[in-house]
Amino acid sequence: MKSLLMGAAALAVLAAGVAVAQPTDQGADRPLHYGKWGYDAAGEDPQVKPGDDFFAYANGGWDQRTEIPADKTRYGADDVLNDTAEKRIRTIMENGASGVEGPAAADAAKVGAFYHAFMDEARIETLGAKPLNPTLAAIRGASSREALAELMGESQGGGFVRGPFGLFIETDAKAPDHYIVGLGQGGLSLPDRDYYLSDKFTAKKAAYQAYVAQMLGLIGWDHPEENAKAIVDLETSIAQASWSRAERRDPDKTYNPMSPAQVEALAPGFPWRAYLSKTGLPPVERIDVGEPTAFTKIAAIYGAAPLDTLKAWTAFRAVDGAAPFLSKAFVDANFDFRAKTLSGQPEQRARWKRAVGTVDRSMGEAVGRVYVARYFPPEAKAKIDDLVKEMQAALHARIDHLDWMSAETKAKANAKLDLFTVKIAYPDKWRDYSALPVSPDDLVGDLKASAAFEWHRRVARLNQPVDRAEWGMTPQTVTAYYNPTFNEIVFPAAILQPPYFDPDADPAVNYGAIGGAIGHEMTHGFDDEGRKFNGKGVLTDWWTADDAAKFDVSAKKLGAQYDTYSPYPGVHVKGDQTMGENIADLGGALTALDAYHRSLHGKPAPVIDGLTGDQRFFLAYAQSWREKAREDAVRQQLVSDVHSPERYRVNGIVRNMDAWYAAFDVKPGDKLYLAPADRVRIW
Repeated sequence: MKSLLMGAAALAVLAAGVAVAQPTDQGADRPLHYGKWGYDAAGEDPQVKPGDDFFAYANGGWDQRTEIPADKTRYGADDVLNDTAEKRIRTIMENGASGVEGPAAADAAKVGAFYHAFMDEARIETLGAKPLNPTLAAIRGASSREALAELMGESQGGGFVRGPFGLFIETDAKAPDHYIVGLGQGGLSLPDRDYYLSDKFTAKKAAYQAYVAQMLGLIGWDHPEENAKAIVDLETSIAQASWSRAERRDPDKTYNPMSPAQVEALAPGFPWRAYLSKTGLPPVERIDVGEPTAFTKIAAIYGAAPLDTLKAWTAFRAVDGAAPFLSKAFVDANFDFRAKTLSGQPEQRARWKRAVGTVDRSMGEAVGRVYVARYFPPEAKAKIDDLVKEMQAALHARIDHLDWMSAETKAKANAKLDLFTVKIAYPDKWRDYSALPVSPDDLVGDLKASAAFEWHRRVARLNQPVDRAEWGMTPQTVTAYYNPTFNEIVFPAAILQPPYFDPDADPAVNYGAIGGAIGHEMTHGFDDEGRKFNGKGVLTDWWTADDAAKFDVSAKKLGAQYDTYSPYPGVHVKGDQTMGENIADLGGALTALDAYHRSLHGKPAPVIDGLTGDQRFFLAYAQSWREKAREDAVRQQLVSDVHSPERYRVNGIVRNMDAWYAAFDVKPGDKLYLAPADRVRIW
């Protein structure tokens, strides 16, 4: 589970050729059960000592028997859940409005039409690049940097033209009852700036330049090889100016509201007035600039670059974004580089899967409305609500017993925890898509319309009160998140299934899996980013200086541990980049174990199949992170993702938990052993 600091359904449905232990259910629409008491004992590798590699001990048998499907870069618990959710969504899309009544019927019909537009491969093939030709003609006709910036602004309301900065509407971090216009650095087409600057990615960068030339050739752009080199050189300069992911994790540094005139003064090389005039924004007084020093440099790069290079760059980025929705030549070229070369994915995903993903991203709540009615049992929501309350009580107790935090900060931390909002399964009100036009025979048109619909929906609320009932993801999404400005944790319906949650499983399993995930999201409210927001979601310093200093010492100690983890020779996890997720993993697991102990009400945990309650808890925790990944995908994750690879989300956590040592008799000399003084203790 890639959880988010605001990161498809059943373990029964497996891709062909994948041999894994299966839960008892064999269909997409029936309740799931995993093993006799919610745990896959056959997935273990008893040849591995728990103290040497707990991830392999719990998952090694599964790992040995499992092959990553050819159309995936990684495969694990989330992916199996995603597979079934995908099949369920396909059924919804192919049925259209069939069997749907009331307000959902019109939306369901649009979903079906959108899906049909993607699946009409024969028609798309006859069109070639024609759907993109008006965009390319406009780029060719741009006679100045200002004209090009206007096209970038227009595309904000639906289109494929992207500029060197990202524009969005966000909740104001220091006034979370209001929305604010935000700007962030952009301009890069590779997964991270490291792909341009690190010797480890020299081959990938060369392949990228060849891909740029290939795409320019497909649209008939002049001098594709020469322009490709200029484009890569341009993006390399932008990469050198850009902030790292670790730098961008600090909410104090990325909160920089200023007037449009101040933005122009900060970054005069970019034609801001021309750009903003075409975005559809009303006159605004404040814009939150994410990375000010990068803005100055990137705008200067834009202002100094030859206009012909900027036009070729803009054309490439447009076709690169549109390629998955054009004819086969574009789809294949895009897949060969983006998926195969960058991530090691051998085969393209089936067209229906790509259609499901595209429509789901564009009209997710319309799909979700039908999804929860068909596939989510209401009683599961009540059980999760109860488990969340147990977790909150356990976290309160952990805060109260911290030996490094002052009473003053403890009181404020407890107050913040009391103000948590918990959203489970699905929203109380659904998005209205009545204003979105959808055609069954115009895929690119539908994509533009859906982007325009979403942008105008966000712009329209700029001067309205913040909608705290809104969800940041759909019910059919297999993940969870914490939103600091709402001070909320959110768990969509699709994740509330085995191996994360089974109403009939042993409580130790549920606490180890979904309890660890719930605790993870709660702890995000107190990690190195989340702790900077108070209970009302305001970015403010509510800690004593001494408490903050002590927290930072422990956080750096945890980061130093993760810096040593190396999945392949010469590459390591970045402890500062993954800090928030690692803190949340540790705090979540500790809180979940406490909550499990509280749920026993002083009675001893039963022994099941020779396993104590704590052993079952830790095994379930490890099983919930089960995953295999291709090397290129892991290497990409290490530089572009704030999450550590799954192995370290298990091994890096349990070795800091005293109870794990007792549960599995871990001793000095075992590879994961840490002396008590070296174990990190934060929350």
